[in-house]
Amino acid sequence: MQKNRLALEKSPYLLQHQENPVDWFPWGEEAFAKAKAEDKPIFLSIGYSTCHWCHVMERESFENDAIAELLNRDFVSIKVDREERPDIDRIYMMFVQATTGSGGWPMSVFLTPEREPFFGGTYFPPTNRHGRPGFPLILERLAQSWRTERGRIVESSGNILAQLRRITSVEATPSLLDDRAAAEKLYSYFRRSFDTERGGFGSAPKFPRPSTLNFLLRHHSLTQNEESLEMVLKTLAEMALGGMNDQLGGGFHRYSVDAYWFVPHFEKMLYDQAQLAISYLEAHQITQNAALLSVAKATLDYVLRDLRHPEGGFYSAEDADSALDAANPKEKAEGAFYVWTWEELEALVGAERMPWFAKRFGVERDGNVQEDPHGEFTGKNILSISNPDTEPLDEELRARLLAARGQKPRPHLDDKVLTSWNGLMISAFAKAYQVTREEQYREAAEAALAFVQKYLITGEGQLLRRFRAGEAAVAGFLDDYACLTQALLDTYEATGRSAYLAEADRLAALMQTQFEDRESGGFFATNTQDPSVLLRIKDDYDGAEPSGNSIAADVLHRLGILTGKAEYAEAAQRTLRAFAGRLMEQGPTMPQMACSMMRLREAPRQIVWAGDLPEGLFAAAATRFLPFHTQIHLRDEAQRAAFRWSPALGAMTQGVYVCENFTCQLPAENEEQLLPLLK
Repeated sequence: MQKNRLALEKSPYLLQHQENPVDWFPWGEEAFAKAKAEDKPIFLSIGYSTCHWCHVMERESFENDAIAELLNRDFVSIKVDREERPDIDRIYMMFVQATTGSGGWPMSVFLTPEREPFFGGTYFPPTNRHGRPGFPLILERLAQSWRTERGRIVESSGNILAQLRRITSVEATPSLLDDRAAAEKLYSYFRRSFDTERGGFGSAPKFPRPSTLNFLLRHHSLTQNEESLEMVLKTLAEMALGGMNDQLGGGFHRYSVDAYWFVPHFEKMLYDQAQLAISYLEAHQITQNAALLSVAKATLDYVLRDLRHPEGGFYSAEDADSALDAANPKEKAEGAFYVWTWEELEALVGAERMPWFAKRFGVERDGNVQEDPHGEFTGKNILSISNPDTEPLDEELRARLLAARGQKPRPHLDDKVLTSWNGLMISAFAKAYQVTREEQYREAAEAALAFVQKYLITGEGQLLRRFRAGEAAVAGFLDDYACLTQALLDTYEATGRSAYLAEADRLAALMQTQFEDRESGGFFATNTQDPSVLLRIKDDYDGAEPSGNSIAADVLHRLGILTGKAEYAEAAQRTLRAFAGRLMEQGPTMPQMACSMMRLREAPRQIVWAGDLPEGLFAAAATRFLPFHTQIHLRDEAQRAAFRWSPALGAMTQGVYVCENFTCQLPAENEEQLLPLLK
């Protein structure tokens, strides 16, 4: 079959469309020049390779010769992988949300040749349905409007762009907001929206949103408010029991389409594994609940098994859809890899044990999915722990079930390596090493950092965003710099290796140079190198991933303490002042920024490890949740060299020093002395 231009790309998402009859272009000057030369509007389609509805729209529309003919005749069509180019995605998603009230992927936006949006939406069906126009009719109407109402369209798109510029502008306040008032207001919002029966916030669909859990755990740490902790523990427990958690292989699916955490949207994203592993680890530190630690370890083990590049980096995602059988690889269904018939399970479990298995996992002969509007799960069972008090699954049977599942066609693996997502995952492995002292987690964090150093940093020391199939490309964005700097600091605190601190220092300085708005505060998501991007946005939404500004403020404050450089602390202050107004008025959209705010407003706290110390001291410290402490290592001369700027640190010789506001307790030399100091 003839292939289009996307065959030359590296993005798995773009490559999925290389055989479409649509004359696709990647984002770039060639497409823009064609649109201008032929005086055609641009059809911009944005998605990602593991997106279920992206696959649906491809099958229905982009593989349809008649629809492709309309696109090729009247439009210049561009495909963008939102994970490679979040800068493009953010701009046009803002437009779609502002004009339609909702957003999602696939995103379908129509632009002038100057890339200004004038019409958009998400998934469009191939035919007219339920009184709504189908995609072909939309294409015909927009092409006609472009020919007959050009002036109105151009004027409208210019006005919309001006409105987006106003919406995205950030004005700094003269001082930081009242952090306690902002935190209490945010806590009250989550308390009102909390689902006391099933955990999580709001009703269906339910997203895990770890930044909310991060905020509540830190609110509990500062206030000892038990409800903050209870909301997190209830949510984590219910998520772990539900079908959103892969009960056999570990790892979490993207979200639950129902309110019960039962029927998931089956894709597995790296950023969810990273952030949720940390949530379970931190909750375990507070409660010492072994079940929470078990879920964290199962999630990390899934990543090591199924999402790890041979050289140590981490792949992006696994698809929601997979083939029903190997003989027909193009006939796919959502969740096909994960669901079971009664007969399949009975053959593996055995007739005698099947009643127990069915009770524990809620399995039914005719299938256990009651709400199935698309008929995708007829006769199928999703495994969830319906009766946790029953005998748990033994490892021998788990292995047998996993082996049988492994014979099915696996979901598509998006094997690109993204810097920001790897940063989040590295932080999770560093945290896991601190909590468990298991070497495999330290090795995973350090191997991934070595991978990024080898493949995603240019000879000039700049970050790149994506590596795949031997090629690194796309200049790094703010979240790449912020998340990797955070990963370096977390791995430094976990291992004491001062090279990671030095590299964090170097990247943070670059981040300031390329992205910071020193006049108004905060950081732009992009640098100034790509003229094709219409807006430089200061992203502040902590959604499925934390915003670059939220992470940047936090790491700069930490670096100010670790390096003694006042400019870092000042940049953190400027950032929080820039977003203070939004944080007070729109706090629920910015819970990770609230975490950064709380750290900044607390008195600085340090744990200083000096001299030759027994392993038991590190293990003892790991039993405490200390989200606002910075850890400093002075255990050998190489580590001490990084802190020559501080005479006070230079005077510390042996023991563990616990400090607040740069005033330290007498050093502890055993667990009995240390634990009372770690309040």
